[in-house]
Amino acid sequence: MTDLPYRPFESCAAVRETGERFLARTLPKEEWTHEAHLSTTLWLIRDRPDIDVDARIAGLISAYNASVGGVNDATQGYHDTITRCFIAGVRACLRDRPEGEPLVEAVNALLASPAGRRDWPLRFYSEARLMSVEARLGFMEPDLQPLPR
Repeated sequence: MTDLPYRPFESCAAVRETGERFLARTLPKEEWTHEAHLSTTLWLIRDRPDIDVDARIAGLISAYNASVGGVNDATQGYHDTITRCFIAGVRACLRDRPEGEPLVEAVNALLASPAGRRDWPLRFYSEARLMSVEARLGFMEPDLQPLPR
C-alpha cells in the first residue's frame, strides 16, 4: 500500500507492456489511467522513435478510445489541448533526466513531478479555456503562462 498521490510502476517491463497493449488496443479500459497515459507518452517519446508522437497521438488515443467503447466528440474522449500540454510536460521532464536511466525510473520521476499531477494543465490554462469544446477538438495556446519548451 502506498500513500503516494499516484500509482508508481514496478518495472520497465510493466511500462513497456502498458504502452504495447495501448498500441495494440488490448489494454483494458480500466487500466487506461492517468499514470498509463503518462507512462505511455514517455515511453513513446523516449523509446519509440519510429512513432511520430506529435503527428500520431490524436489518432492513436482516439482509436484506442473507440476500441474500448468510448466516443471521441465535442464533449468526451480525446482532448487535444490536454494531451499536448502533457506531452510538453513529459518532454520537459525527460530533458532533466540522466541519459541511459532505466525507463521505470524516468516514468516514476515524471509521475512524482509537477508535470505528473492531474491538475498540471491548470498552471497554464484557465479552466474555462481548457474545458472548452475548441480545446478538446484542437490545440489551444495557454492563456495563463506558456507551456515549457
